[in-house]
Amino acid sequence: QVQLVESGGGLVQAGDSLRLSCAASGRSFSSYAMAWFHQAPGKERELVAAISSGGSTYYADSVKGRFTISRDNTKNTLYLQMNSLKPEDTAVYSCAAKYPDYLKLYNYWGQGTQVTVSS
Repeated sequence: QVQLVESGGGLVQAGDSLRLSCAASGRSFSSYAMAWFHQAPGKERELVAAISSGGSTYYADSVKGRFTISRDNTKNTLYLQMNSLKPEDTAVYSCAAKYPDYLKLYNYWGQGTQVTVSS
């Protein structure tokens, strides 16, 4: 089992940056594949970025070149650096974990943190 707690959300203006953090506790963090999802009001939850236990990354087209996912296994923490934020990035951002990597679905979730980008 792993517990996930997000932080770093807030209200910013378009063009600003934010860094989200996801602190993990429980079983070996380095063994988990991790991801950030977001869900805007009235919309389905979407995968924003993912990072495997080996460090391979994936980004949704909408955030490529603006967002960077990273992990610090020594601190059991996942990050999402968000630059050049747009109003359409407004959503609740949640981190998720899965073990082993080859699982299709993420089986551990944080509670989410709100990101609001004003125009």
